[in-house]
This record gives sequence, C-alpha cells and structure tokens, in this order.
Amino acid sequence: MNRRLFLFASGSLSLSPFVPQNSVAETDAGKDVTRTLARHIVSAKPSDLPAPVRKEAARTLLNWVGCSVGGSRHQTVGIAISALAPFSGPAQASILGRKERLDILHAALINGISSHVLDFDDTHSHNIIHPAGPVISAILALSEHRPVSGNDFVNALVLGVDVECRIGNSVYPKHYDAGWHITGTAGVFGAAAACGKLLALSELQMLWALGLAATQPVGLQEMFGSMTKSFHPGRAAQNGLTAALLASKNFTSSEQSLEAKYGWTNVVSTAHNYDDITKNLGESFEISKNTYKPFACGVVMHPTIDGCIQLRTENKLTADEIDHVELRVHPLVIQLTSKKSPQTGLEGKFSIYHAASVALVEGGGGIDQFSDRAVRDRTIAALRDRVSTVVDSSLHEDQVRITLTTKTGRRLEKFVEHAVGSLDHPMSDKDLEAKFTGLTTGILSTDRQRKLMDLCWTVDRLPESSAIAKAASL
Repeated sequence: MNRRLFLFASGSLSLSPFVPQNSVAETDAGKDVTRTLARHIVSAKPSDLPAPVRKEAARTLLNWVGCSVGGSRHQTVGIAISALAPFSGPAQASILGRKERLDILHAALINGISSHVLDFDDTHSHNIIHPAGPVISAILALSEHRPVSGNDFVNALVLGVDVECRIGNSVYPKHYDAGWHITGTAGVFGAAAACGKLLALSELQMLWALGLAATQPVGLQEMFGSMTKSFHPGRAAQNGLTAALLASKNFTSSEQSLEAKYGWTNVVSTAHNYDDITKNLGESFEISKNTYKPFACGVVMHPTIDGCIQLRTENKLTADEIDHVELRVHPLVIQLTSKKSPQTGLEGKFSIYHAASVALVEGGGGIDQFSDRAVRDRTIAALRDRVSTVVDSSLHEDQVRITLTTKTGRRLEKFVEHAVGSLDHPMSDKDLEAKFTGLTTGILSTDRQRKLMDLCWTVDRLPESSAIAKAASL
C-alpha cells in the first residue's frame, strides 16, 4: 500500500495543510530562481523607476487602452460577454468601450480579449510577447475594486511586464517553437506579480502566487487566426489575478515553481536560461524593449507590409501591373503566417500572402485591411495567389527581401532592415496618439479621446488609477 494511504488509514497522518517541497536534486544546481524573483517584486518601489521607464509605461498604457476600446465592438468580445455575463458576480469593473460592468475576474478576461482581438497591441522586441494585455487587464480591474494610486499602478505595470518578459526570455525560442503562445503562458506570471504587488503580498505569498501562475499556462499557436487567440491574454490576466487573490489568503503552492524538476521552465521548454530571469533585476527593465504596432496583424508580417507599401508608393503600382511577388523571410514568418487562402479577417492577420497583397493593392495595413471584406476582395485575392515565399535563415524576424516583377518584365527590389514600429524605427508619441484616435473614433467623442489620452500620459500622478477605466467605458 502507498505509504501516505497507509498512514491516513491508520489515523497517524496529520490533517494540517500540505506544502510541497522540492529537493535540491530536483532544481537546476540549487538555483533559487522563484524566490529571488519574488523577493524583488515585493521589495521594488515606485521611486526605483527611472524617468524613461515611467514614460514607456505611459506609452504602453496609452497603446493598450486604444486597442481595448477599438477592439470592444468586435464580434469576439460581444460573444464572450453574452456567454459569460450571466455568470458574472457583482458589477465591480468596467469593460472598456462598452457599458457593461462585470466582476473583476470576468472584466480582466474580457478586457484582455478586447485588447488583443485586433492584433494591434504592443510586442516585446525579443520574445514577441504582447506584454500589456495580461498585466493591465488584470491590474486595471483590480484598481476598480480597491483604491490604487497612479504611482503604484505604474510600478505594478513595470514589474508585471518585467516578470513576464524575463520568464519569456528564459525559454525563448524553444518554448515558442514547441507551439506555445508565449503571451498566454508567460503573461500569467506578469499578471500575478503585478496584482500581487498591489495586494501587498509577503514574499512567501508572492512565491505562492507565482506557483499558482505557473500551473496555469494557456495558449496554443494552433489557435492563431481564430477568436481563441485573443482569449489567451484575457485568460492569462484572469488567471494571474486569481493567483494573486488566492495567495493573499494563504492558498499555498510550490515555492520553486520555475526551477524545480517538474516546474514551469522544465515542463514547457527543452532549454532555458535562468540568468534571463534574475540578472540585473531592478537595474534593467524589459518595458524599455516594448514596441507598438502600426499594422493590425502579426508582427512578423510588418516588414513585408512596410516594404510593399514603399514599393507601391515609390513606383505608383497598381495590382494589374504586378506579375509576381517573391518574399524572402525569416523561418518564423512561415511558422506563424502561412495561411495561403484566408477566409476571415482574423485568418488574414496570419497570412503573409494577404499582407503583401493588401499592402500593394490598398497601401495600408490597418483594421480595414484585415477585415472579412479585405480577405474576400477579388483583386486582393487574385494578387495573393501571385505571392510566393522563400525561407532565409540569414534574415532577422523584422527583415524581409521583396522582389516584385511587373508584367512588362520590370524587376523591383526592396530590403527592409527594420520595420516601422520596431525599436530601431519606433512609433513616436504623436504616432501613438494618431493610432489611439483612429481606434477610438466612433466609440468615444473627441473630447473624451483627448481626456483619456491625457490621463494615460499622466497616470503616475493620478490619485486613483481607476479614473482611466471610468473614462474609457460608456
């Protein structure tokens, strides 16, 4: 008989809570990675943040709010609310861009979906995590339930992004290559850490929150091109908030959830580097590597859209002049965006063939270019069939070599070294405001757009960060 079962049957087993312990032999050379991270999260203060980091936090927030409001009318969000609202608890938190209010756990889920459904949200330049969705969706909902100053909100936001991106860095690219959607799988840690910080968890409680996050990875790349992709950051936000709330009441978990033999990093990836998690904590900040999309689709397609728009503009091309387009791209582009004949706008966001075609035909890559209308347009579809791809491992993820041949035999070439929106070619504050206005027009009045943008830019000076949620809801 199993020894534990025997002890229980004999009446000699204590009924006190069981806290799992992992032996040193089960860890990576005894590294106490999870505890080091938890200790940093608990001790980090708003005053530790340099001015440029605070500024990037405001840019991240502005971009996220615009994407959330802009995505709020997508059918994906409407379906999710209609399915889950009947089961929501008290009306505690806002749904951005809408009049509904749900309990904080459901609000975190829905706002996370809304922020990502257009695939227009922020992207970390190294690990392609969308950092804001899991973190801000969770802490903004929490801030409507209990008072959170803007200063503390910014600190939690920066910490959450740092935690999720550092953990993501530690397993990238092997984790991603296995088919996981890293925004969901790593994002839950960011949400748990940020919410735990606002709940003033102790070091032990933070360890438990990270453990609870570790046991809830969500997100498969198979879902790209469907409504479920946007579910990933929403569920990560909801799961991370749940983890922090449980830990605040002393719900226990493993205290080595990252590095244990059967911990997160070893289970979800064939390779990892713990230094990516713990090195220079509090000195370097992953939010400084955040980028913002000028195009409403998978970020690996941005170089192609950028280059095709340039070719169209420089040569005044029309679709009927083009015979063939060849794209030389990084392998990840084919891994993620190889849908040859997309049937919906969501599928179009993961079709490099559609991206090239619509950029050449319409000269853009916005929401309308990745709509059901666009993917079914006959001119765009016809040109899409004349786009081919070649994998070139020498290229970086944000590079592309485009060779366009006209029907008269003219050969045009374009090499994009760094796509617009990348760290090397970033969107300015003015660009972000223009994007925000474009996303929220028709949902918010001009006056409310301006007020909301100003609240985002000055978030660290707000008495209560919940003012942003109130200003962004109807």
